[in-house]
Amino acid sequence: MFLNESRREYTKFSLDKQHACDNPFAQFEDWFQSAIKHAVFEHNAMLLSTVSNGRPSSRVVLLKQFDTTGFTFFTNYNSKKALEIDANPNVAITFYWPNIERQIRIEGKAEKTTKEASEAYFSTRPRDSQLAAWASHQSNPIQDRAALDAAMDAIAKEFPNTIPLPEFWGGYKVVPDYFEFWQGRENRYHDRIVYAQEGDNWAMSRISP
Repeated sequence: MFLNESRREYTKFSLDKQHACDNPFAQFEDWFQSAIKHAVFEHNAMLLSTVSNGRPSSRVVLLKQFDTTGFTFFTNYNSKKALEIDANPNVAITFYWPNIERQIRIEGKAEKTTKEASEAYFSTRPRDSQLAAWASHQSNPIQDRAALDAAMDAIAKEFPNTIPLPEFWGGYKVVPDYFEFWQGRENRYHDRIVYAQEGDNWAMSRISP
């Protein structure tokens, strides 16, 4: 049985080289702002893919900052994803915005942010989120939810006022060398524009759907 009853046609926008930005970061900014404008839920959600011993692993994380140097997210440095990044920094991130029929694929290398950058972001998190960063031994087995709640209560008592940045928690910046901008079109005849890094420059090309 095929799921053809869920098929939809993509008709909202188009994309060609003549109207694409010369720089992929500018093109990302344009599409990201469009996702915000069209009220895409969790517009900063991105699928992060890592590789360990030749086996891929993917999960959704939240983009917290981006500029012309890369795309930053934060996590527990002892988590599965972090350990895989430490072993192999080659990663891929994917944004998918069905409301506007767009997808962006980015490939590159992940590197840890500075402690100062991690502290700057950590200080903006709600108190309970800060406590959760301390209480959770991310990716490790846990007996039950009650054990997690007990850990939260204990951390809250340990830090009744200011909560410091955990040594095991911080950011990664994905420094890209490849972008693909995918615009859905009718009959699966999609538009795909890619940017590949060549030295200090970016080479733009169109690829077949």
